[in-house]
Amino acid sequence: MNKSGLFSNIKSDFPASIVVFLVALPLCLGVAMASGAPSLFSGLIAGMVGGIVVASLSGSQLSVSGPAAGLTAIVLSAITELGTYETFLLAVVIAGALQLILGLAKAGTVSNYIPSNVIKGMLAAIGIILILKQVPYAFGYDANIEGDMAFSQHDQHNTFSELYFMLNKIHYGATIIAAISIGILLLWERPFFKKFKLFPAPLAVVAVGTILNQIFIGTGSSLAIQASHLVNIPVSDSLGSFFNNFTSPDFSAFTNPQVYIVAITLAIVASIESLLSLEAVDKLDPERRYSSTNQELKAQGIGNMISGLIGGLPVTSVIVRSSANVNSGAKTKLSAIMHGVLLLLCAMFIPGLLNMIPLSALAAILIMTGYKLAKVKLFKEMYNNGWGQFIPFVVTIVAIVFTDLLIGIAIGIAISALSILNKNLRNAYFFKKEQFHVGEVIRVELSEEVSFLNKASLLLTLENIPHNSNVVIDASKSVYIDFDVIELIKEFKDVKAPDRNIQLNLVGFKDEYKDYNNVSFISSAPTKETQSQLTHQQVLQILKDGNERFVNNSRLNRNHSHLVHTTSHGQYPHAVILSCIDSRTSSEVIFDQSIGDIFSIRIAGNIVNDDILGSMEFACKVAGSKIIVVLGHTNCGAIKGACDCVDMGNLTALLSKVKPALDAEIVTINNRNSKNVDFVNNVTRLNVFTTKKKIRQMSPILDEMIANGEIALVGGLYNVETGKVIFYDQGLHNQKDTPIQILQEA
Repeated sequence: MNKSGLFSNIKSDFPASIVVFLVALPLCLGVAMASGAPSLFSGLIAGMVGGIVVASLSGSQLSVSGPAAGLTAIVLSAITELGTYETFLLAVVIAGALQLILGLAKAGTVSNYIPSNVIKGMLAAIGIILILKQVPYAFGYDANIEGDMAFSQHDQHNTFSELYFMLNKIHYGATIIAAISIGILLLWERPFFKKFKLFPAPLAVVAVGTILNQIFIGTGSSLAIQASHLVNIPVSDSLGSFFNNFTSPDFSAFTNPQVYIVAITLAIVASIESLLSLEAVDKLDPERRYSSTNQELKAQGIGNMISGLIGGLPVTSVIVRSSANVNSGAKTKLSAIMHGVLLLLCAMFIPGLLNMIPLSALAAILIMTGYKLAKVKLFKEMYNNGWGQFIPFVVTIVAIVFTDLLIGIAIGIAISALSILNKNLRNAYFFKKEQFHVGEVIRVELSEEVSFLNKASLLLTLENIPHNSNVVIDASKSVYIDFDVIELIKEFKDVKAPDRNIQLNLVGFKDEYKDYNNVSFISSAPTKETQSQLTHQQVLQILKDGNERFVNNSRLNRNHSHLVHTTSHGQYPHAVILSCIDSRTSSEVIFDQSIGDIFSIRIAGNIVNDDILGSMEFACKVAGSKIIVVLGHTNCGAIKGACDCVDMGNLTALLSKVKPALDAEIVTINNRNSKNVDFVNNVTRLNVFTTKKKIRQMSPILDEMIANGEIALVGGLYNVETGKVIFYDQGLHNQKDTPIQILQEA
């Protein structure tokens, strides 16, 4: 947990600021060169402003801003088109003002619609690009401009062809320094190097690389790295000449319409890049802090206004510097602010010293940063998330690597949207055959969103429904149903279903479509006719299908007022269910049954006595129920009480009826108490068996009906953790199960 106060985490933030400074230094210069700015110092100005101004105003604790490679093409074209750099600076100031307005208008929320898999793909792609782009620098081949992240490069090569041309231009001195630098960075991560962590590893890399090159130069070795392969900051003769590097916009171009076109372009692109980077940095943040996107737009706007006013390039939040900041252990925005201060002080007082740093040493730092962004672990995690996440992730990576950041992100978002659309097309509805008291019912459950794109597949499904079927179209879960789909359903209801003698129920339709709801068999109680036509197997399937709906949270919407009316003159339930009094085991709920469907008998431990047996005899012999279910459940308090031989008032006599199940459990030798979960579960299942056995022994009426196949006696176990009911019996009547068999079936 971070302490409060800007300087409370300086022990972490200052070393991180040095790393970010070392990473930012060549990138600022490279972006300035790629942008065609008249002075490389303009890139340093943007870096200073991004660090000192933007970081101070930003809501992000870890984001780092500065000149961005993604804007180089726009800047290069704009400077050429506007004629002078000073006129371009005016466009930068106006772009900043536009960003400020966007922030005040809360336009930053657009970033919330960028999928997580695309953001993670962007991070991995940046990591891969960093490695590919910096490898030539590590080998001393610097033909391309530092900071160029696009696939097609300024030197007329591309990311991969550059590696080929590098092979003929390898500089062994640069290669040695890069290899040693990577070795230092790797060793620095090892536990035994902890005592050397008083200063950051990149600082050690820069120091060792610089000293080693000075040794090469001093000894006249061919390994010496020339100035073209070193950092190249403009050196001022005096403090006055240093300030001459700053310049102001040409406000006389205020009436030039082309200035506003450039400003709008810069504002849009810079805002998008900043929001993308901010979203990515928040995902990298170990503390998972949320950064205000609107505050970021305002900070970027003010930063660009100031940068334009003093001669700097446009700034954005940049992921390379930000990720280096995170990987270096920064805790707060102080790190980004101090990196801007370091850029200012070092450019002012020690540019000559900085110009001794080999680019190959800095390349090693960036290569390791890239490796941390594109670890194999990330690819495995995304793969484990399923193809719907993995494919957009990979496509985003490939697209960014082979194009540029914005185009790649756009492609990634498009693929992610197609993936969602494809999933929606496949999951627009759920089709299943279920058993009800009226017979087999085809149930079509519509998904949360059903668009016109789902019309074709739904039409095909409805066209293939057989004649004389019972069909339910359930819209209970639907939030949005396209008008085209509603028209299709209405046509099926009014024309096609009657023509094919299809009994159709529409349930769960809401709002302006609620009048379409039409319930008949789905919301009707069993009648004497439907009850008599049901077999034991069909009744058991009704219960199984109902439990599956309960588990999947897709219980049917029923018109209970209608059921009250239709059952007022008689009842014909198809099943008797003996379950525990436990509040979690309501039979009507867990089997998705309703008024008139079942006789529900509840008593602690689902045991039987004369009263319960009399109730069962009435239900089966008089009311015509086809099946008796003895339903136990996991974590049963009555069973636990019996296992612990609880003695308490009238409960003692009730629990004694569980004793036959305790005696039948001969598997467990030790720990025969309620703390032994396996023992309790065994007794629970055997209690179902002994209750079934008592029903046949104590009720000649029910025993005869079972023997004659008039009714079936079934055992089951309800899992209070999953909601699933498991039925034990292989047959439905004349069962001769033994205690060992009942445990084996479980």
